[in-house]
Amino acid sequence: MPQNKAWHYLDKKKFPLWWKLSFKIAGFAVAMSTKFFLEWVNKVTVYNREALHNAVANRDKNTGLITLANHYSCLDEPLLWGVLQLKYLIHPDRIRWSLGSHDVCFTNYWHALFFSLGKTIPVVRGNGVYQKSMDFVISKLNNGNWVHLFPEGKVNLEKEKLRLKWGIGRLISESSVTPIVLPIYHIGMDSILPNKTPYIPQIRKKVTYLVGSPMDFTSDIKTLSALKKTPKEKRKYITDKIQEEFFKLRLQAEELHEKAAS
Repeated sequence: MPQNKAWHYLDKKKFPLWWKLSFKIAGFAVAMSTKFFLEWVNKVTVYNREALHNAVANRDKNTGLITLANHYSCLDEPLLWGVLQLKYLIHPDRIRWSLGSHDVCFTNYWHALFFSLGKTIPVVRGNGVYQKSMDFVISKLNNGNWVHLFPEGKVNLEKEKLRLKWGIGRLISESSVTPIVLPIYHIGMDSILPNKTPYIPQIRKKVTYLVGSPMDFTSDIKTLSALKKTPKEKRKYITDKIQEEFFKLRLQAEELHEKAAS
């Protein structure tokens, strides 16, 4: 199975030299494409960029990072990272890990290889918070890595206010060192790649990219543990708190986007 082939590579404790070289080649091609479409032929306005830079480049090496964003376009990943400096995009140890649906990104050998080279982890929708991909993400966070999530769990075609998936609560509550959580909300990505046939990327579109404030759940987790809350209660509390901030960020991003358009 392609998914199992992906795990054959991802399960390795240390990537071999050929993998790192392949990553740099593929990573450079993808990085240049993201910058081309996001910054060169379209216009992106980034608010609070410094918070993203600091979280990616300046956090403690033992502290993991979870970025999370709304999912309006199939090209959100990897276009979102076109705002970063190139050195972060092509470095195999610095760029994010992400989750990809096993029945979309890992349907054949070549897809599995490509997405694995891009540090994408196969996740099975409907298998809940206790599955191999989630255990793998926790291990990466425990090693101080950066992981990106789309907590809506799918491309939100109708732009609804969807309840965030509880998996993010598990990742935060069960990491050995509580990771930094950085929410991002963007408007306009689906104008670059519309969610309808013939799926042709567009140019001269405007994107609003709002980076929120870092969230630290260290004290929350201590309090929840002292109150002897169950793992499920911890997951729900953390996810609800993130969702509240996420929806606030949405309103701010929409207002900024409307002002830019007027």
